[in-house]
Amino acid sequence: MTTAPTPLRIDIISDVMCPWCIIGYRQLAQALEATDTPHEIHWHPFELNPDMPPEGQDGAEHIAEKYGATPEQSAQNRVQMTELGDSLGFEFRFTDGFRMHNTFDSHQLLHWADQQGCMHDLKQALFSAHFTDKRDLSDQQVLADIAAETGLDRAEALAVLQDQRFAAQVREAEGFWVQQGIQGVPAVVFDRQHLVTGAQGVENYSNILQQLAGMKG
Repeated sequence: MTTAPTPLRIDIISDVMCPWCIIGYRQLAQALEATDTPHEIHWHPFELNPDMPPEGQDGAEHIAEKYGATPEQSAQNRVQMTELGDSLGFEFRFTDGFRMHNTFDSHQLLHWADQQGCMHDLKQALFSAHFTDKRDLSDQQVLADIAAETGLDRAEALAVLQDQRFAAQVREAEGFWVQQGIQGVPAVVFDRQHLVTGAQGVENYSNILQQLAGMKG
């Protein structure tokens, strides 16, 4: 009698404001399928812009301020991300007026959803809500709507956000990963010991997974 292989633990540190996080995840998901790798994914919080005000900021303005990108460079990056998204089955809709938002409430909602076994589904829904549907993820009513759309209880989701009951836990989790040296996302930790940063592409992720399988073999 053969025993099933132990699933590969994959910890992903990310922010739903980060386009490369959903690109990297979609690439990794394809690689996991291509290599038939048993796995379990654990999402963890990271805020790219913890000081973002409640009203958010124009996306192009934010990129220019934070990274010094010219309007031309920003436009070129958006074209590249849109094309990558298309190839991975994810739709980016970058238009004039596209805004960045504070995600501390989103991370608290994800923490709560994890207790319901729905964190992964909510994470994907939040990526789509922001990048495809341009919904305001700093609005607690919007977040509660998205939770309900993924099968969670809307009233309880709203209560979680209004009383900030998981604020301390999320801050602690964010602090833990910063202390581990995580300065940017996506950051992927395989088997609790192998850190890979940035969206690596399907081929590179596949190679990493095959190397890890060889180490276990």
